[in-house]
Amino acid sequence: MTSPTDPSKSVRDVLPRPNTAFRQLRGRLSPGEFAAAVRRAAREIGEQVSCDARYVGRVEAGEIRCPNYAYERVFRHMFPGLTPADMGFAPREWVRGRGARTQTGAAPPAAPPEHRDHITESCEESDVLRRAFMTGGPAAALGIAGLAPLGSVPATRATAAGLPGAAPAGGTRHVGGAEAAAVEDAVRRIRLLDDRHGAEGIYRRAAQPLRAAYALLDAGAQRQSVADRLHSGAGELAISVGWLAHDSGRFGDARSHYAEALATARVAGDPALESHAFCNTAFLARDAGRPREAVRAAQAAQHAAKHLSSRRLLSLLALREAGGWAGLGDRAACEAALLRAHHLFARGPSDADPEWMSFYGEAELAGLEAQCWSALGEQGRAAEHARRAVALQDPHFTRNTALYTAELAGNLAHSGAPDEAAAAGLRALDLLGEVGSARIRSMLAGTARTLRPRRRIPVVADFLDRQALAAARTA
Repeated sequence: MTSPTDPSKSVRDVLPRPNTAFRQLRGRLSPGEFAAAVRRAAREIGEQVSCDARYVGRVEAGEIRCPNYAYERVFRHMFPGLTPADMGFAPREWVRGRGARTQTGAAPPAAPPEHRDHITESCEESDVLRRAFMTGGPAAALGIAGLAPLGSVPATRATAAGLPGAAPAGGTRHVGGAEAAAVEDAVRRIRLLDDRHGAEGIYRRAAQPLRAAYALLDAGAQRQSVADRLHSGAGELAISVGWLAHDSGRFGDARSHYAEALATARVAGDPALESHAFCNTAFLARDAGRPREAVRAAQAAQHAAKHLSSRRLLSLLALREAGGWAGLGDRAACEAALLRAHHLFARGPSDADPEWMSFYGEAELAGLEAQCWSALGEQGRAAEHARRAVALQDPHFTRNTALYTAELAGNLAHSGAPDEAAAAGLRALDLLGEVGSARIRSMLAGTARTLRPRRRIPVVADFLDRQALAAARTA
């Protein structure tokens, strides 16, 4: 019997096949939970990987047949004694074709046209994408340098750099799997940076890959599978950029980006993208002071998601609805939505959970519930949930830790605990050294206004002075 990694097999025989060995290593964890475990393991050895549920799914589906060097080190750390082959991966030199060149003195045989996308994507370190994401400039810091809009880079320069945005010398370029993968990777990297550092400093630079993604859509793809990935990727990128605008306090821009994502979802007939766009629209509406719109958008998201088989997604959408009801002062409706959110969350994760929901765990559930009770005027109860959110938060999500800590400070200030509120506010200010978020700064400014009459308390005075200094630096 021929080994799955036998280099004597033909190109047609190396098309993606499920990596059952890696699937067994995941065990009973959902893809999102396993991705979180990968990120934790990476931090333990000083690596940085943007692993999410989609990456795990691509490995298990056989689309990623060898990990890059960073992922290989992380996987070896997670599973001591196992080699990449034991984990179901193919030899790196064979996947990238070097073995064939060394043995025969010539490049491996070309793949048939209908299979070239698969071969291009077979290794995450494919030369096209690796060069694309290592070119210079500020976009490279986001991992999105490869998303230059079609025609925006002179062909000679772009071709030399290996950019997916480059047009071949012969004329119209082919939009294929490499371009779709570039869009998807941009989404992952932007989310990773946002989780760690917040939206400020990222938003303006993220507009370029978004324009490029829609330029790729306009150019068209010959294969329907690639066109579907481009629609989904462009829509998710619009949502990510919209969120960066939202967290930066640019509500008008955020609304426009979410509407663009929703239109993309409707055109593509993609209910998963539609539910995500409505989810973020509901969140934005609540923060913008339009609670009834928040309720309607959350309900529309639930309608779009009803056949997606993700209880965790429906739980989050119920929380979005609860936030709208809280803003309207409808306690009964809010409590009913919260109860539904908890019931759905308790049913556990599943393989159907969207990759973008990696942030949604017990900490986020507690944090969103804290916001509901705060809006209903129950600051003590809100503080309990905010404290729980801080305690449960995965350190990977630095921005969310800062957010929940700032929420806790505000809840404590309003519930008559100025010492604790100031201490929490100081911790949030410490985190703002790593995170740029206008939303969090606004929350801390509100806490400072509430605590100002208690300046005689030393810890309160310390918080007020530091908050004023931080505000002056960003003015």
